[in-house]
Amino acid sequence: MDSPTLEDICNKPAFSLDDASSIAWEHFGIRGCASQLPGERDQNFKITSESDLGLGASQDYVIKIANPDIDRQVLELENSALQIAHSINAGMDGGANSFEIPKLIRSNANSPLVELIDANGRMCFVRCISFLPGKCLATFRPHTYDLLSELGRQLGRLSQALKRLNQLPAAKRDLKWDLIKAPEIVAKSVANFDDAAKQETLNHFLNQYSTVRSRVESLPQSVIHNDANDYNILVQTDSSGMALLGLIDFGDIVYSTTINDLAICGAYLMLDKQNPIEAVVALVAGYHETNRLSESELSVLFTLMCMRLCQSVCIAAEQQAANPDNEYLGITEKPAWEALKQLKEFDPVKVRQQLSEACSQCANTSHSRGIGADQIRELRSRHVAPSLSLSYDKPLHIVRGSGQYLFDDSGVTYLDCVNNVCHVGHCHPHVVAAATDQMGLLNTNTRYLHENIVRYARRLTATLPDQLEVCFLVNSGSEANDLALRMARNFTNRHDVVVLDHAYHGHVSSMIELSPYKFDHRGGTGKPDHVHVLAAPDGYRGEFKLSNPACGSLFAEQAKEVIDSVTSRGREIGAFFAESLMGCGGQLPLPEGYLSEVYKTIRAAGGVCVADEVQVGFGRVGTHFWGFEQQQVVPDIVTMGKPIGNGHPLAALVTTREIAEAFHNGMEYFNTFGGNPVSCAVGLAVLEVIEGEGLQGHALEIGNWLIENLLPLKEEFQSVGDVRGSGLFLGIELVSDHETLEPATELAHSVVQRMRERRILLSTDGPLENVIKFKPPMVFSMADAERLVMTLRETLKELNA
Repeated sequence: MDSPTLEDICNKPAFSLDDASSIAWEHFGIRGCASQLPGERDQNFKITSESDLGLGASQDYVIKIANPDIDRQVLELENSALQIAHSINAGMDGGANSFEIPKLIRSNANSPLVELIDANGRMCFVRCISFLPGKCLATFRPHTYDLLSELGRQLGRLSQALKRLNQLPAAKRDLKWDLIKAPEIVAKSVANFDDAAKQETLNHFLNQYSTVRSRVESLPQSVIHNDANDYNILVQTDSSGMALLGLIDFGDIVYSTTINDLAICGAYLMLDKQNPIEAVVALVAGYHETNRLSESELSVLFTLMCMRLCQSVCIAAEQQAANPDNEYLGITEKPAWEALKQLKEFDPVKVRQQLSEACSQCANTSHSRGIGADQIRELRSRHVAPSLSLSYDKPLHIVRGSGQYLFDDSGVTYLDCVNNVCHVGHCHPHVVAAATDQMGLLNTNTRYLHENIVRYARRLTATLPDQLEVCFLVNSGSEANDLALRMARNFTNRHDVVVLDHAYHGHVSSMIELSPYKFDHRGGTGKPDHVHVLAAPDGYRGEFKLSNPACGSLFAEQAKEVIDSVTSRGREIGAFFAESLMGCGGQLPLPEGYLSEVYKTIRAAGGVCVADEVQVGFGRVGTHFWGFEQQQVVPDIVTMGKPIGNGHPLAALVTTREIAEAFHNGMEYFNTFGGNPVSCAVGLAVLEVIEGEGLQGHALEIGNWLIENLLPLKEEFQSVGDVRGSGLFLGIELVSDHETLEPATELAHSVVQRMRERRILLSTDGPLENVIKFKPPMVFSMADAERLVMTLRETLKELNA
């Protein structure tokens, strides 16, 4: 419904009906009679063919002659979109679920574009597409639930497919009808209306939009159709009723917020409806089946739909003022104003709830014939190691992930607050593309020269202090820590290791021996003689409290006493392993100055210092890229894993030149998969996303807001003992009493189960299993944070009552 400017109309191509017939025959081999079709900026002619000429029986065509001012790249973008859209529907069954898209017809010279001169001597681009014989949805009523949900499904498929065009520069064009521009356009237009009621209506929706603006701006973007209005949606009718036929007019295609396609379609479907939300629910539920919607997207959809109608009436008023005799320009203005008046009475929060419930009830059709949850559990019990645990009393059957969301086999959406492995978001398209592209070219070991390993090593070490310059690439954090132990022992020629109580450093045998979290608990065999354990520097539950400014120094002095005791017995320390913030130890940030003093003690004793960044690295703490930087130290070895590959099996160790050269002692270090081209491509992509999307700063902003809004829970609930952490690495410790600090382990378990029922995934950790841990994908949004705090407060109220 993109209304033209006066300049567009004046520049309209000048071809006659006879010209169109000649063009169809001479350039596309189609003989037929031409008739005029609507077109404000361009000229469109229907060619009723006299014979199929090998191009399809009884098929009519459209000759599209573009405005002389159009950029060729925009037309090529539109052509690509037509081809992609047509290809995804070509395999449909041709029945009720078929969805037609105009087919691009190549010229006799096998070109999608023909250059011709019009009667005014201007060069114009000419294309030919197939003609779809349906009728506009806008002219038919009623719109059934089945029809609208099928429209949603097809729009969801189209949105997924058009993402292939994201990298085309022409898509990022300046378009007045881009919904992203709606708030600006509406704000500037309010004063142009003399009617106070209309001004009040526009301001109402502007205010509504202001409450979700930051949420909208954080949503995914991609190439979209951008004009799926009810005049571009075609239906066909017969004795059995009305069925969806297809979609036309890709002329407004643009790179924008992905859900804007759905918002635009929903906006026009609300026109002339007694209950407009019923129509929107059907559309959105169908879309969700084929293109999963996040809770953040659902929370802003209704507001975006209303903004589209506001944008429509503002632009229509502007264009009518310039072209008062053109009735087409106001085709939706009156029904849009009527709809806006009606929509003012709807509560966006309640609409969001309706949309969320409808999406949750949708079956995940792509997995409907898969193995069910009960059968999977039975097969696990027979064929999978019994030591592998499942989360939650009622385990989830997760089939898909996107961003900070996970989706189960019945289509229910869960907000993921614990999967720090998918650091930049589940299935981030840039990371997926990097893996897919490189896998399609080559994947081999490091005994051949390949640029990816050096590109990645250079990019990774650039994030670290200068002396940490040599990379070893492996497959998991456990493997990285095992290699760090081997290198430390090789460099110092010493065997003993110092660790922190409750620490966990990996699942391989050497790391189980360094992990009190494992060897001091069920199935463990206790501390080995060569391992020496320091008290966890817990400023909440430990001997020294964070309220004491000297807390870090006091814990460090206590650690020195232990280390001195060890060396006085003739034991020689080779290494000190410590997480920069403790994960399994209870989401514990280390007291200020602690690591600095302990590092000095370890080095004085002849050992090397290993920073385990497997959980907290890559900007998660917000203030710094690496957790150890918060302590103003430089380790001798840094190990990293989990978030490094966003779910791909990649890990790394980075150390000094001196330690690396000492390890180069004649025994080759070779890792079959470590440093392979695919893993390095993935690692590079992750670093690019962290930087390109500003995720470290984002983590700091969201984390600070969460701490500020979670801290009041300590006053509100006796059971909330401590809120701690940094960035998107937080812990909430639950206790039975603020004075005794008796752990509320059962309550913590109940909170996690109840939050899962409310579609928010959390987990517990800490030596007493009473700490709710929070370490989500880094794309966790402000809307997600608000939802988390609100839902957690409600859950604590219920459980404490």
